Amino acid sequence: MFRDDFVWGVASSAYQVEGRDAQDGAGKTVWDTFAEEGHILDGQDASVACEHMHRYKEDYKLMRLLGVKAYRFSVSWSRLMPEGTGRVNEKAVALYRDMIQSMKENGITPYLTMYHWEFPQALQDKGGWLNEESVQWFGEYAKVVAENFSDICEYFITLNEPQCFVGLGHLNGEHAPGMKLSYGETFQIAHNALRAHGQAVINLRKYAKQQIKVGYAPTCGMAYPASDSPEDVEAARKVLFSFRNPMENWTWNVAWFSDPVFLGHYPEEGLERFKEYLPKITQEDMELIAQPLDFMGQNIYNGYMIRAGKDGQPEFVDRSAGAPKTAAGWPVTPECLYWGVRFLYERYKLPLYITENGMSCHDIVSGDGQVHDPNRITFLDRYLSALQRAADDGADIRGYFLWTFLDNFEWSKGYTERFGIVYVDFASQKRIAKDSAYWYQKIMEGNGKMLSINQSERPILFLNPVFKQMIWGGERLGKDWPYEIPGNDTGECWAVSAHPNGDCTVKDGVYAGMTLSQLWEKEPGFFGDTGLDRFPLLIKIIDAKTDLSIQVHPDDAYAKVNENGSLGKTECWYVLDCDEDSSLVIGHNATSKEELADMVHSGRWDELIREIPVKKGDFIQIDPGTVHAIKGGLMILETQQNSDITYRVYDYGRLTDGKPRQLHIKQSIDVITVPAKPVEESIIQVGELPADKMNLLISCSYYKVWKLDVTAPVTVNQEYPFLIMSVIDGEGLADGHMLQKGDHFIVPNGYGELHLQGNMQIIASTVS
Repeated sequence: MFRDDFVWGVASSAYQVEGRDAQDGAGKTVWDTFAEEGHILDGQDASVACEHMHRYKEDYKLMRLLGVKAYRFSVSWSRLMPEGTGRVNEKAVALYRDMIQSMKENGITPYLTMYHWEFPQALQDKGGWLNEESVQWFGEYAKVVAENFSDICEYFITLNEPQCFVGLGHLNGEHAPGMKLSYGETFQIAHNALRAHGQAVINLRKYAKQQIKVGYAPTCGMAYPASDSPEDVEAARKVLFSFRNPMENWTWNVAWFSDPVFLGHYPEEGLERFKEYLPKITQEDMELIAQPLDFMGQNIYNGYMIRAGKDGQPEFVDRSAGAPKTAAGWPVTPECLYWGVRFLYERYKLPLYITENGMSCHDIVSGDGQVHDPNRITFLDRYLSALQRAADDGADIRGYFLWTFLDNFEWSKGYTERFGIVYVDFASQKRIAKDSAYWYQKIMEGNGKMLSINQSERPILFLNPVFKQMIWGGERLGKDWPYEIPGNDTGECWAVSAHPNGDCTVKDGVYAGMTLSQLWEKEPGFFGDTGLDRFPLLIKIIDAKTDLSIQVHPDDAYAKVNENGSLGKTECWYVLDCDEDSSLVIGHNATSKEELADMVHSGRWDELIREIPVKKGDFIQIDPGTVHAIKGGLMILETQQNSDITYRVYDYGRLTDGKPRQLHIKQSIDVITVPAKPVEESIIQVGELPADKMNLLISCSYYKVWKLDVTAPVTVNQEYPFLIMSVIDGEGLADGHMLQKGDHFIVPNGYGELHLQGNMQIIASTVS
């Protein structure tokens, strides 16, 4: 979880939400001109946008109802000062003061951004940011902001994303004012903007009516390492603060726009690379730019992967085919909010706010009238979890502002990108809180407690089986089942096992490659926090080409004393396949321990052993002390305690490597139950069971086992510590995962409803 005083908020900008009014007294911005010239997608403009200037009271109430406690908004320079300098628009002063008061009345702390690209057209006509007088223009604007709002607002941010308004606005012309200037001119603009920032900090503090806190909000893609190796980490750190972009994209870097502000100097690498384009930079300039700040903001949306090459130099790593992207086509890279924050804090050592982060989704109003945006929820969960990890590792992170609250005017993209957690029907201006808004409300209320980093992800676990070769084993596990077996004498498939003699691994997902025993130790809540000292069950498929030895298992008490603390072994069998005249050994005919010992020692096996007929689909419970053996030709699904303790009573005189296999006569006689349980108490004639429901086959002290025949969509409520499922025939789907005969998976504790469909047979089990 985050620090107790962590600031949870949302962000927006004036131009993107406010709209215009013929009587509002606002001046024209460069974006108004840009739209008039037809540069906005679909010929749109921001004359209405979200009509926030008329609906802000409603919007702040909605924020309050959704638990928002902080709002980063911007004041429009040209609304407040229509000509950019001089005359102040009192209507704008009244509007913004009422906005701030309304925020506070709704329990929302205002964070005022002075400049989110709303540059006055009147000043653009005088040269805009290229004019060195822009430093004083912006300083005068800061004075007006401080004089009119610092009595009711404590937090101020000077510039938002200079990388964007310099690069997109003046280098490649994608944004207003749509200029394509020379490199030298853009470096002059950047330098002027940074000096203007410094002058604004001075004037904000000078004219403030109370103690205020001032920050700055640059942006950039964040480099993150391909691995946690020191070499990759150092390579990513180096790239993040270096200057590797081509000149036509030079503004997209961190150090040029942050080092002067936070460290008091331009980076040496940049000074060397850009020297032919740079304006005159004086010590007085640097002192102006490097005004002391209370915090740094950073807008972070995505990043790029870096590794250390063989020659020790950093290498960019291409994203894999099909890597996730947002609706805007931006890569989804939650790692950037861990490594980016970590690298920034290490370098600048100031309290940090994430002043923007979010994603555009293809949001629509569904038939139920709601807007369901699970992709945004997943995105935010992963990014915020990465941010918490950075905080846990020592970064001083003070807050997070989600971009954005309302769907809005998305600059040159018009109304085609929806970043909001509240849907806006731009024709009617109706607001609909999306699913992500309610999710974010819970995150804010719990200070991040619900994030996956604090909850452990609990997907369905698909497992890689472990195979055992036996002298009695066959080849059907490789022929009739979709397994790659080690040889034609493969007798057992340990399909779900955390036993030291055969520990299954997770196939895929966040736990891929982890053994089941490791997951049991790492995430006990995944399995219901049973308090047991090991994963309790073991699921096998047994292919008996020939007869298995006559065996018996001890109970827990005997095994604990005589087998180094092992569990005993209670098991049950479901007959997957067999010939028509098949049989199993279940029980014995001795009436006393003395008779049992005599029969064993004298080799009267035909008299001792009780053999009974079985058919496909029969179910047999084998309690400790029960003499038993699987006969050749049978294929069995076995559910058992997690134990490999077996006492061999008789093995038909077979040899392994020319020697008889070891028998365990004393232990067998110790543990065999006399007299044996009646046959009818051991075998369940399953027969035809109702389809599409969980049919309980057995419930004992160690496990419960069900048979489920899926013929139509079935919902299983996972209400058990965990639920093991083995597909023994057919094919289908489990919550979108394709299933086939031979698949085994674990549905974790707390999973909720599992949705199955197809045509398949499943044996399910759990611990009692």
